Amino acid sequence: MAPLNSNSSEIMHGGSNYSGHEKCPFYLLFQYETTLDLGLRGFLYFLALAYCFIGLSAITDRFFRCMETVVKQSRAVEEIDPTTNTKVIRNKKVWNYAVADIALLAFGTSFPQISLATIDAIRNIGELYAGGLGPGTLVGSAAFDLFPIHAVCVVVPKAGELKKIADIGVWLVGLFWSFWAYIWLYIILKVWTPNVITLWEALFTVVQYGLLLMHAYAQDKRWPFVSLPMKRDERPEDWVPEETPPCRKGDVEPHMYTGIHEGDEVRNRNIVDIYSAHSGIAYHNLLNTGVDEFSSEQSLDDNIPKKDDLASIWKRQFIDAVTLETAESRKLNSPSLSLAKAFWKLLIAPWRLLFAFVPPYQIAHGWIAFLFSLAFIAGIAYVVTKLTDLISCVTGIHPYIIALTALAAGTSWPDLVASKIAAERQITADSAIANITCSNSVNIYVGIGVPWLINTTYNYFAYKEPLRIENVGGLSFSLLMFFATSVGCIVVLVFRRLTLGAELGGPRHWAWITSIYFMMLWLIFVTLSSLRVSGAT
Repeated sequence: MAPLNSNSSEIMHGGSNYSGHEKCPFYLLFQYETTLDLGLRGFLYFLALAYCFIGLSAITDRFFRCMETVVKQSRAVEEIDPTTNTKVIRNKKVWNYAVADIALLAFGTSFPQISLATIDAIRNIGELYAGGLGPGTLVGSAAFDLFPIHAVCVVVPKAGELKKIADIGVWLVGLFWSFWAYIWLYIILKVWTPNVITLWEALFTVVQYGLLLMHAYAQDKRWPFVSLPMKRDERPEDWVPEETPPCRKGDVEPHMYTGIHEGDEVRNRNIVDIYSAHSGIAYHNLLNTGVDEFSSEQSLDDNIPKKDDLASIWKRQFIDAVTLETAESRKLNSPSLSLAKAFWKLLIAPWRLLFAFVPPYQIAHGWIAFLFSLAFIAGIAYVVTKLTDLISCVTGIHPYIIALTALAAGTSWPDLVASKIAAERQITADSAIANITCSNSVNIYVGIGVPWLINTTYNYFAYKEPLRIENVGGLSFSLLMFFATSVGCIVVLVFRRLTLGAELGGPRHWAWITSIYFMMLWLIFVTLSSLRVSGAT
């Protein structure tokens, strides 16, 4: 892999000069790869890239469980009940709903792109020119989030079912910061300091992520002067309807081992529970003594597994990873379907076995598993950057085009899964659509801002030079195309709200027409951006 590392910048800046005339001299694992036919090598590298995307999906599943546990964390607050004038303990959620959507959900679903861009920046430290892999992936991911994911979510509700945004004010705040992110990016690339990024521009890009969090929190709390005076529709007590998973003989208590048994329905329930983590308040009466306060705290700790239980859970993770036949597969009547499911289990078994090393998310409110999951995602992203370099080298396809299409779609899969499940089970459309707009903001403020901050900081102290951007014309054209097509997307969402009363669902034919329209916008963006980068336009 060393030869690839030493020449990665050559591949990234303008594509490869080897394809079609010479053998690509770089390889991933073995030097023997260089003796293979270029077409075969390209095919194998594409397969490896697809397998990495499968790994991202697998670790994202576990990542969402960790986020669910983190967000469900609550703290005991002692209050006086005004009706009974007695002391009560209120278990108040630590995380605010709007902040959790941006800080955990949007950040988590965007972490594959963020880690890929950050790794691309780290390996380009010392170069005066920034790598193009990160920005291309993030802009392409923004387009994938806005168009294909909206196209899926709008047809997910049942025929005739309407799901609208309850807190339109928070959505507008997220939408504003999403649009502003791409306007800001165009300003610093083409207007303010053309073709270069200074340290202060990169720093302010990252700071705007904090401003987004504060503005969303202020809007959710309806702070005067800084929030939109818009009425919020009453949220249901349970944003996600309660679903009781089917109990099977031999299952462990669900409150302690939820998610250990790997049925698809149970897994989907666990993933989406993050959206309902802010609902429900538990009260415990306190008598005159502190004994009841102790018993109340003890009841809160009852759900925390003991050491022996945690060891059993961790052991169960490894057993489930290598188990090909489950109770669900045995119930399938179709032998071909059972065989296909067993084949899929066998295909992802290496990933499942690797990710079984992630500690159980019942430890430390899920934070340890959360950090381990991030580390695994970053590791997969590192391999993805290597494969992208090799694909560009053996095929001659510009790295920016690969980043704009294949990488963007593959790394945006967690966004698609999260929004689809939310659109299926959540009573409103808030998290399904908020995840899209917030992810796009996170892509710019963190996904591009942090890598540029790393490179500009090094260049400032080492060379007293700003960071130069290769292919600014292609990137700025993609930004303009994204802005133009995104306006067309938002206009249709507003039109649906005014006519149908909701952004998602509705009459089946109108839902499918909207879905096809969103997909056409995505194809227009990808086609024109790719042609611009390749020099055809």
